[in-house]
Amino acid sequence: MRAMAIEEFGGSEKLKPMDLPVPEITDHEVLIAVKAAGVNPVDWKVRDGLLRERLPHAFPLIPGWDVAGVVERVGSKVKRFAAGDDVYAYARKPVVQGGAYAEFIALPLENVARKPKTLSFEEAATIPLSGLTAYQALFDRARLRSGDVALIHAAAGGVGGFAVQLAKTRGAVVLGTAGSRNHDYLRSLGVDEPIDYTQGDFCEAVRKTHPEGVDVVLDTLGGDTLVRSASLLKKKGRIVSLIDPEGIARLKAGGVKAHYLFVSPNARELTKIAEIIEKGLLRTTLAATFPLADAAKAQVMSATHHVRGKIVLII
Repeated sequence: MRAMAIEEFGGSEKLKPMDLPVPEITDHEVLIAVKAAGVNPVDWKVRDGLLRERLPHAFPLIPGWDVAGVVERVGSKVKRFAAGDDVYAYARKPVVQGGAYAEFIALPLENVARKPKTLSFEEAATIPLSGLTAYQALFDRARLRSGDVALIHAAAGGVGGFAVQLAKTRGAVVLGTAGSRNHDYLRSLGVDEPIDYTQGDFCEAVRKTHPEGVDVVLDTLGGDTLVRSASLLKKKGRIVSLIDPEGIARLKAGGVKAHYLFVSPNARELTKIAEIIEKGLLRTTLAATFPLADAAKAQVMSATHHVRGKIVLII
C-alpha cells in the first residue's frame, strides 16, 4: 500500500513515500480503506521525536491520528461493523507506528465510530482528535454545566473551534481568545465575547466583563498563560490544559481544580459527537487539503500555528 512514513526522527524532509504491507487485523480490529487523514500538530511532533519519551515508537513509522474511510474487512469478533460501512476514528494506538497517512489502517474496535452522515470524508477526518479533545476536556474533566462561563484559548484553532461549539450546546457563556482578524469567525462559532490577546492583557479583558471570574478555562498554550488563566477562576472553577502537565501539577498542589488531558480513543464519545454534528450543532472548517504525497507540506503548514480550522490529506 502507498504510505507516507519516516524511518528516523527529524524534519519534514524525513517524511517520504513508501510501499508498505497492508496491515493485518486481529479478531477485535477493523481494517479501514482510508479516504482522508487529518493533519495535526502531534503528527510533526511525532516526526521530530518530541514524544519519544512519552510513547513507544517503531519504524517505519506512518504518522496520523485522524482518519475517515470505508471498512475493508473486520475481525472475527467484530459485530458492530461490516465491510462497506463509512467510519471515522481517532487512530492513536499503544505503539506509534501504523497511522493514517496510508491507504489502509488497522484499528481496535474501541477507536472506531460511524461517520457522521452529513459530512464528507474530508470533513469527517477533521473531527476525531480535536473533537474528542474538546469533548473530554469540557465534559469529562471540567464538567461544564449550563450557565457556566468558559474561557477558551486559541478559539479559532482546531480544538478551540470545536470547544466553543460544544460549550454552547451545554448552554455556557463562551469567551474566546484570538487575533482580531478571527473575531467574526469566533462569533460565527458561537463565542459571546471575543478577546484579542494581541491588544493587551486577556486577564484584564475577562475581569472587565466578569469581575467575579470564570467557571472553566481550556488552556492550549501552557506556561504563563496557564498560570494567569488560573487566577481568573471562581472559587469552584476548573482549568484543563492540553499542553502543560507540569504546570497543572503545580496548580493542583496549590489547591486549584486543575486537570491535564491527553486525549484517549473513545468510540462511544465519537458516536455522541456524530449525533451532535447530524443535529447541525457542530460544524468543522477545512483550512486546506493536500494529496497524500504532499504530507510534508501539510505538516509544515500545521507547524505555523496560524491555521484556522483543520488540514486534511486526501488519499
